[in-house]
Amino acid sequence: MPAANAQNAPGGPSATQADPFQWLEEVESEKALGWARDQNARSLPVLQGDARYRGLFDNALKIVTAQDRIPIAGFAGRGDAQLRNYWQDKDHVRGIWRRTTLESYRTAEPAWETILDLDALSKAEGKNWVWKGSNCLPPDDRYCLVSLSDGGKDAVTVREYDTDEKKFVEGGFVAPEGKQNISWLDKDTLMIARDWGPGTMTRSSYPFVLGLWKRGQALETVKEFFRGTEDDISVSGYALRDPDGKIEAVFINRAVSFFESETYALIGGKPVKLPFPLKSSVQSLVEGRLVLTLDEDWTAQGLKQGDLVALDLKALLADPAGAKAELILRPTARQAIESVTNTAHTLVVELTDNVTGAIYAYRPGAKGWTREKLDLPANSSLGIASVQSQGDQVLVTAANFLNPTTLWLADGGKPEQIKAAPAKFDASNMVIEQHEATSKDGTKIPYFVVHGKDIKLDGSNPTLQYAYGGFQVSMNPSYSGSIGKLWLERGGVYVLANIRGGGEFGPAWHQAGLKENRQRVYDDFFAVSEDLIARKITSPRRLGIMGGSNGGLLMGVALTQRPDLYNAVVIQVPLFDMQRYTVMGGAGASWAGEYGDGTDPKDWSYIGKYSPYQNIRPGMKYPEVYIETSTKDDRVAPGHARKAAAKLESLGYPVLYYENIDGGHAASANLNETAMRVALEYSYLSRRLMD
Repeated sequence: MPAANAQNAPGGPSATQADPFQWLEEVESEKALGWARDQNARSLPVLQGDARYRGLFDNALKIVTAQDRIPIAGFAGRGDAQLRNYWQDKDHVRGIWRRTTLESYRTAEPAWETILDLDALSKAEGKNWVWKGSNCLPPDDRYCLVSLSDGGKDAVTVREYDTDEKKFVEGGFVAPEGKQNISWLDKDTLMIARDWGPGTMTRSSYPFVLGLWKRGQALETVKEFFRGTEDDISVSGYALRDPDGKIEAVFINRAVSFFESETYALIGGKPVKLPFPLKSSVQSLVEGRLVLTLDEDWTAQGLKQGDLVALDLKALLADPAGAKAELILRPTARQAIESVTNTAHTLVVELTDNVTGAIYAYRPGAKGWTREKLDLPANSSLGIASVQSQGDQVLVTAANFLNPTTLWLADGGKPEQIKAAPAKFDASNMVIEQHEATSKDGTKIPYFVVHGKDIKLDGSNPTLQYAYGGFQVSMNPSYSGSIGKLWLERGGVYVLANIRGGGEFGPAWHQAGLKENRQRVYDDFFAVSEDLIARKITSPRRLGIMGGSNGGLLMGVALTQRPDLYNAVVIQVPLFDMQRYTVMGGAGASWAGEYGDGTDPKDWSYIGKYSPYQNIRPGMKYPEVYIETSTKDDRVAPGHARKAAAKLESLGYPVLYYENIDGGHAASANLNETAMRVALEYSYLSRRLMD
């Protein structure tokens, strides 16, 4: 807890005041789990007993298990012969990893070959395995490190899998469960950072000691070759390769805070620190150029925050201090670089302009970089689904709120649409609008509104407002069958707010809401709500809000600061006790760069003004809230949600609470649980806003 001199921090309690609900932080204790089960037993009959619930659940399940979804796939191996996809449906609720050829993928019904069946594996091994991805050895991608989570936790077990033989490699690499960073050097060597015992994990619960692991070597005998400190976030290593899989450089990333990293190159077998700004990220290697994004000015190179830049890799390794960076792209104030990747010869950049997407192909040459804008649907959110490492093919998705996802294949010429998802709701009478609200400090905050063409502007429309506002994560328009079918089609209005803290307008938009400036994020959200009410799109009686994780914190602040604006608040897997979030388990300590540290008296002086848990007060007119979390969430500990519900309930406020015993940070471990979670949310929203 903070020192005694912080006991009268504005908005906060005495530092020495006992927390009567701290026992709920003990994730797996019988007492805490008993409390959670009692809450479920009280709340589920209310939400599932609503006459609308069964229809909502059936529609949600139909949508999330639909066979006609686009099977988004990634290029694998040499050439374009193979595409791989991870697929879940009603018959494979945990999922199957499968492959097909590009020729077959183009057809309406590709011929898929199963590589690994996670449902069958879970049954055979008696585990609740959740797929967490694969890391395959280039260029053939035959041998893969498969990450499996028990129940959805961030901690994973990593096992080597042979995709040709379709079985785990006998005597192959196996790393027991833990939060770990592993990557290939060659077929017989991995770089691995994990929990090696006391003094090898950061305060954020991630590894900071990196070693080289040889095939057949006992894990406990691995020798370290790089070490960070326990105050870092984590350490990881990775190889930069040419299109044929040849290693051009080996880099080490030492994350000293959530947004700051040191980059080291192995030169002569020893790690050498590279002269990059702390707030920069290595993105790609293309045609010998190392590509970085900058989240702060690189003064020594005359480059600006937000720039996309490149350095000659050989020159950098030969003389790190003397290497010269060149500018590739400088976004405007209303643009943001969303993602960067590369094919064999092309740098592929996803750029948004006022929250609308575009994809550009950049090619290096003797006179600098040339660029070409890919001819893709306008007024859409675009995403780079996959790129070909040995060729130049790119798969791109396009969608907006009302138009289902389409998949496009670009190969140097005009992109070709190769797949289109069917509509999941009737959008024929709906429109999308983009408005701006003015925040407390005068900043213009854009937001999208989706609604029926014939709505009356009389304040009577049930409206759901969503936002995130943190960690430079952009909230771009997307197609959601669940929102469309369970909300819009039933007469609801949906709002997506692009508040500060996110990445919609680059690093400056994010950094404007950090630490002592966090209240700006919340003021932006309230400004959008007030603008919706002023336009008579809705009213406080009909306005509900939803957010998860950092967005769950946003919901808690909205509840405690502006309960007058809302009649429904869905709080998903939230942060809530910002005084103890860095010491409550999960990955909390890693986020001090975003919020500050509530156990530090100086930081608590501003965090205490908004921390929802400490600012729940008696005698307020809080609406009935719905809080949901997962026991298995090892990112945001479930103690936050539990304590929020318990404190509200102790003061006599109505609370609905559901804790999934599995599910991890997604709050659901399989598709049936996902459908249930969604149906519970919209059952609650219907009761609060449509009745």
